[in-house]
Order: sequence, then structure tokens, then C-alpha cells
Amino acid sequence: MQNNKFLNVAFLSTWPPRQCGLATFTQDLVRAIDEIGLVETNVIAVNNSEHREYSDKVIYEINQNNQGDYLELAEKLNHSKIDLLIIEHEYGIYGGDYGDYILDLVNNIEIPVMTTLHTILTEPNDKQKLIIKTLSEKSVKIITMAKNTSKLLRNIYGVSPIKIEVIHHGVPKKEVPSRQTLKDKFGYGDKQLISTFGLLSPGKGIEYAIEAIAEICAVSSDILYLVLGQTHPDQKDESYREKLQALVIKYNLQKNVKFINKYLSKDEIIQYLQMSDVYMTPYLSKDQAVSGTLAYAVGYGRAIISTPYLYAQEMLSEDRGLLAEFKNPDSIFRCLKYILDNPDEKARMEKNTINLGKTMYWDIVAKNYINVFMKTVIVNEEIGAV
Repeated sequence: MQNNKFLNVAFLSTWPPRQCGLATFTQDLVRAIDEIGLVETNVIAVNNSEHREYSDKVIYEINQNNQGDYLELAEKLNHSKIDLLIIEHEYGIYGGDYGDYILDLVNNIEIPVMTTLHTILTEPNDKQKLIIKTLSEKSVKIITMAKNTSKLLRNIYGVSPIKIEVIHHGVPKKEVPSRQTLKDKFGYGDKQLISTFGLLSPGKGIEYAIEAIAEICAVSSDILYLVLGQTHPDQKDESYREKLQALVIKYNLQKNVKFINKYLSKDEIIQYLQMSDVYMTPYLSKDQAVSGTLAYAVGYGRAIISTPYLYAQEMLSEDRGLLAEFKNPDSIFRCLKYILDNPDEKARMEKNTINLGKTMYWDIVAKNYINVFMKTVIVNEEIGAV
């Protein structure tokens, strides 16, 4: 560890300009940590085949599909001034069988490692389970973003409870105009706005939301559903968006569903959230341990409807929203109708949601990470000195 209580940490993750939620998450976390000033931060960017120009924050790059890069990185870090490596883990961003190249790194690295898990499967196959078990054994701490995933880590993956830390997904803190002011500015003043944002891919379940919108439009004419975001870069074509657009035409919803086909800036995301009456995540995977889009919606106090994936179950508990059944437009419709027909209930949900959201601002989240870094590295050094 360096002098003056400073740590030198490195984050292994995707990084902008690569367009993915993990890159945005890591960038926001690093910026928030940098603003506090106690920790020196660096980034090791995980590349796919596309060449990118990175900022000076990136000290190393690895090709996710080149197994030798993981061994080479371990060697570099073992002879570096880095005190702690933080691995941002998603199965899909590392190479090999379910991303098992990451094990070449952790099995050969000599500095302390900490892992943040962005996906925790309830029914992993043997290789998926091995990866998480090995990461947990090699890591001084495992960070998860919801309390209800701690039990899964203990019971399914055998993670020691003393290694598990729960730290919220962060959201940016920004003052924004009122909902009606923004609606008027964008020309939506007379609409009840429902929104979903994020990179489009088949796992988002937007088709079921559109079918629910068809039902709600039969009883309410002032509905506008905004589907915000471009197609996920990992998708080979626009077939999913085209499928959704065909559904809009099928149900004659051209005036009730609008696609904003672009990669949204954080300010744009926040504006759209602020003007939304209801936010929806109709996702299909029950194992999703975190959702940055849902975290943002909580951070800005929206009434939320979601399918009951792991993260949503926790975020929407205590009357912060409604859970609809997976792949069930009728269930989504019933949730929508209840919120839109009961403005007092909607206001109560928003109040409950913003109370949680205020604990998720990035400055608070960054302090929690720094506290874990400091305690973990100091304890590790003291043990090593014994």
C-alpha cells in the first residue's frame, strides 16, 4: 500500500467508448471515487475484436478472446504498483467457456483481488458455478448489489458470509425540472408517459410490454410508451427492433409507441425518467442480479412495473412498485391500469422509491467502496506481515 493512506486500485472491465452497461457502471464508479480523492484509480479495458481509443485512465488492455492476455496481465500486475484489482464480472465479457479465461488471471495473480458480480444465476451449470466459486475463493471480497443475492452466494456457490459485501448500484445525482415542465418542453404535455430504456436485445421482453400497451390503449387514449435506446452492439442485426415495430403496426399503436433509436447520454436518460409516469422493465431473465436501468428509475423516484427478476424483487419491495408475471402482457396491463387509475397510490410508490433512491447516489456508493477497499487491503497486509 502507498503512503498517505492512498491505495492504487485497478478495475478490470469494459470501458467507454465500448457501449455496454458494464462500461458505463465502471466509468461512473471510478469518477465518483476520484472525486473523493483517497484512492488512485486505473482501468484495464476488456476489448472484443473492435479497436478503440481509450482515455489515459486505461493502463492496460486485454483481448477478451485471447487466453494468453489473461496470463500476461497477471504477470504485469504482480510486478506493478497496483494494490488491489477489482474484477467487474459478467460471464459474457470474458473469453473461453462461459468466460473461464478469467480463471487464468485469478489463479496466477499475487495481489489482492475483489470481484463485483453483475449476474448471479440461480441454476448455474457446472462451469458457471466453478467460475463463481473460484472467483470467490481467490477474492478477498465479493460485492453484490442486492441483499437477496447474498443467500444465493452462500447456498449455491459456497461463498463465505464474511466475504460478501452488499453495495447498491449507483445513480447520478442531478437536479431536474418537474415532470410537467419536461413533458411540456418535449411536446408530451397531455400524455401519460410510460418508458423503458437500455440497449435493445431479445432478453428485454419489450414485445410483452407492447402487447400490454395495446390493452391499456383500449381504455385510455392518452398513453405514450417510449422505447429508449439503440440496439445492443452484440446483436448482429436489427431483427428484434423490426419485430417490435411490426407489433406496433399490428396493434395500430403508431401514435402510442415511440422508438428513440440512439445511445442516450446520462442527461437524456435522466430527463426521460423524470417525465415518465411509469417505468417498466419487462425483462425475461429471472436471474438478473442487477439492472442499471432499474437502479436509475429508483434513483429518480418513479413508479415502477417489472417482471420479478432478482434485483427487481428487492428494489420493488416495501410498496415501491408492482411485479408482473414473466412473458404475460395481461399481468403487465393489470399493473399499468392500477397505477394509472390510482394517482394516490402512484404518489405513494414514488415517495417510497425516492427514499431508497437517495441512498444510491454515486457519492454515497463510492464512499462505501472506498471503505471496503481500505479495510480489505489493510487487513490483508496485516495478515501477510504476521
